[in-house]
Amino acid sequence: MTTKEIAKRRDVSEATLFRRFASKNELLKAVLDCFSKFDDEIFLMAKSKGLKPKETIICLIQLYIEYYQSDHAITSIMQLIEVLRYNPALEDRARNIFTNRSSHIKQLVEEAPKIGEISPDIDSENVADIISGFCRQAFLKWRIEGHKMLPKDKILSTLEFILDEFSVKPTFNAI
Repeated sequence: MTTKEIAKRRDVSEATLFRRFASKNELLKAVLDCFSKFDDEIFLMAKSKGLKPKETIICLIQLYIEYYQSDHAITSIMQLIEVLRYNPALEDRARNIFTNRSSHIKQLVEEAPKIGEISPDIDSENVADIISGFCRQAFLKWRIEGHKMLPKDKILSTLEFILDEFSVKPTFNAI
């Protein structure tokens, strides 16, 4: 995306952009900082609801869906993280966004066994990767296919299925 395209989307002149930002990298840094701050805020919002860990994961993903639904263009940032990490001026920010998203989910997965929601022998990092990967794929597919509405119910029901697969299974004693 060119700075000309960015200016046009925001209904400002390219000169206005460069009065505020010294370069395209400076503009991208500001966008990534905003994106990262939003990730932290959305995680805290989900955590503040006082839900159990599995419910908090579902709430977190639901908040992302609602955010992406209201601002389709923002999903492109998540899809660009891989590309941006090869830009020396942006690589730390890109890596932090990727790492923080997975860490937020991993933290919730690590809390779940403590209250018996997820089996304690499950690797929390693997579960976080499965959830993060599924969500990235669902959001990318939605963007590529040009849909107007994210398939919220489908994403959330699949997420519940994934979480249920790692849940503690009741054992029955034979009589």
